[in-house]
Amino acid sequence: MLRSLNTGVSGLRAFQTKLDVIGNNIANVNTVGYKKGRVVFEDIFSQTLRGATAPSASSGGINPLQVGLGTKVASVDTLFTPGSPTTTNNPTDLYLDGDGFFVVKNPAGEKLLTRAGNFSFDSNNQLVNPDGMILLGIDGNSVKLPTDSVAFSIDINGNVKGFDKDGNELPGSTTIGIATITNPGRLSKVGGSLYRDTDPIIISNPKDKTVQLIPGQLEMSNVDLSEELTDMITAQRGFQANAKIITVSDSILEELVNLKR
Repeated sequence: MLRSLNTGVSGLRAFQTKLDVIGNNIANVNTVGYKKGRVVFEDIFSQTLRGATAPSASSGGINPLQVGLGTKVASVDTLFTPGSPTTTNNPTDLYLDGDGFFVVKNPAGEKLLTRAGNFSFDSNNQLVNPDGMILLGIDGNSVKLPTDSVAFSIDINGNVKGFDKDGNELPGSTTIGIATITNPGRLSKVGGSLYRDTDPIIISNPKDKTVQLIPGQLEMSNVDLSEELTDMITAQRGFQANAKIITVSDSILEELVNLKR
């Protein structure tokens, strides 16, 4: 059988994965805190028909004779470039300006990371995400307002303060914690704009890092729609070209079969 048949199939599989990733990026173009994916290809092992030889005193060297056997997906990377901030004027919406992640705790007690800062206060005066996961402070506990607070403020250092009806600050303010990840590529997506880390999550104080929390703004998706549509056209043509390889290979095999009539 022709090698080009399997080569074409490998190309179809690889470009299908690329189209899947592009489709997911486009679907999340307006998802708060979403980080786009990128597909990287690599070639498959090449079949060596003739090995290379070194030059000698009486003859020159010979280059190797190899035929590639197709392509495969090397990785699907998540690009953690910053997304554009958008103003919402909602005081519990938080934009994380700088490297870092918010830390939330799910009902099972697991700590997860997110860049989506669309939080709100629940009936216990705790900041939670849309799925009810609790935002954690620098002490590892929930970020909550002091009892009897009728007003609140959140500053750029993540300090959450409560005030009484006379405008006096109440004791018991908390500080929103952030986690800084040196290699965010190791994070795995778990849905809900959340990430799981393979290493223990260390919560830090924002003022100790090069990061600021800006209330009333949200970080939008870092997907560039024009770039994704261009990549989609490229992937489509690549898919069509590999399909053509299979069609031409099939025609050649048909001619070989019909040699003896």
